[in-house]
Amino acid sequence: MSVIEKSEELEAYFQTAGKPRERWRVGTEYEKVGVDRSTGQAIPYFGPRGVDRILREMIERYGWEPEEQNGNIIALSRDRTQITLEPGGQIELSGEPCDSIHCTYAEFNQHIRELLEICEPLGVVFLGLGMQPVSRLDEIQWVPKKRYGIMGPYMPTVGTLGQRMMKQTATVQANIDFLDETDAMLKFRTGMGLAPVLIAMFANSPICDGQVNGYRSYREHIWTDTDKSRQGLLKFAFAPEASFAHYVEYALDVPMYFIIRHHDYINMTGVTFRQYLQYGHNGERATVEDWADHLTTLFPETRIKRYIEVRSVDSQPPALMPALSALIKGAFYDNDCLLAAWDLVKGWTWDERNEVYLDSHANALAARFRRHTLLDLAKEFLEIAAEGLRRQHVVNDVGNDETIYLEPLKTLLSQGKCPADVILEKWQGELHRDVRKLIDFTAYKLP
Repeated sequence: MSVIEKSEELEAYFQTAGKPRERWRVGTEYEKVGVDRSTGQAIPYFGPRGVDRILREMIERYGWEPEEQNGNIIALSRDRTQITLEPGGQIELSGEPCDSIHCTYAEFNQHIRELLEICEPLGVVFLGLGMQPVSRLDEIQWVPKKRYGIMGPYMPTVGTLGQRMMKQTATVQANIDFLDETDAMLKFRTGMGLAPVLIAMFANSPICDGQVNGYRSYREHIWTDTDKSRQGLLKFAFAPEASFAHYVEYALDVPMYFIIRHHDYINMTGVTFRQYLQYGHNGERATVEDWADHLTTLFPETRIKRYIEVRSVDSQPPALMPALSALIKGAFYDNDCLLAAWDLVKGWTWDERNEVYLDSHANALAARFRRHTLLDLAKEFLEIAAEGLRRQHVVNDVGNDETIYLEPLKTLLSQGKCPADVILEKWQGELHRDVRKLIDFTAYKLP
């Protein structure tokens, strides 16, 4: 392990991650909640119809390699792709870095086909929703990962909704590369600024604990009372002089969760990375690997690691899963489009950003900013992204460019709706507030 000798190494961790334009890729992470088809209850980790059984079937049938902790399977890998587990048994595909959305779409379809071929005979389905719709917190089994054994008990000490975030929610996330510090900070700032717009476009968690919860994105509301030291919008992102050094300063003062030594997790809750770097801990000194792990435990709307993560979006129905990465690739991988996307939100004050951010959780596209709704901005952002994809002109085998993955989103926006609006209309209408009908309506089908 590489011991950190001076604080400049923390900044260099980001500086050395820049890539030339021709090496830029897009990675997508897809989390999905699994439930019992007949009851809507979250599937457990253990048992004949649980997550462990599903993972073992994937190893046997499809050649995935397991990663274990204390004899329990907690992840799978195959080539450059991983399947990981969130605390409540949400199954996440961490896709390979792809040069096109055609590639991400193909890997997602293959993943869903493998998953559903195993799960349909078990009576297990995965839902196109941003959180568990039925199971209450204490009804969801913890995944036996060592890090969750530290994070779970810590959450109630720093907020009231942290365990809900861990066990009930699901997201889809787009990861993008950057050229250098200037490019990274523009992408970071733009992703942070667009967070309310993205939340509104993809809001998809209006039902939990078996009832309507009053939010279009309850998942995003949950983040507001999870751990205020590591979540939400970051004010320094919007300063023109914002740099990697500012992100380092932010990360240094966030309390840690753990460090890993010899495959064991050492509890570091309550110790900031700055304190750890300065004083060490029980004879251990801070390493680059510790820094990398710490960065994964920060949860702002846009996050910097050795790439940029856009994190504001609820998990989606299958047809909308590729849309986030298509939006981000289109808008962020063409410089004119990136500047145009920033122009949409650059004039907001800090108070306005926070106000519309909170409003987007409850009201999504109907949330207002000055004379505009977020629907207005969402339509503009969609057109900017589509123009970027047209300019990039990456076509599939039948000659379609990547704008095809924006079409389902464009259709929704033309109706003035986000996914939660559709769910709520169906819930009050043809679903008759029947959980079993909701499960059937939102369940993934074989592609």
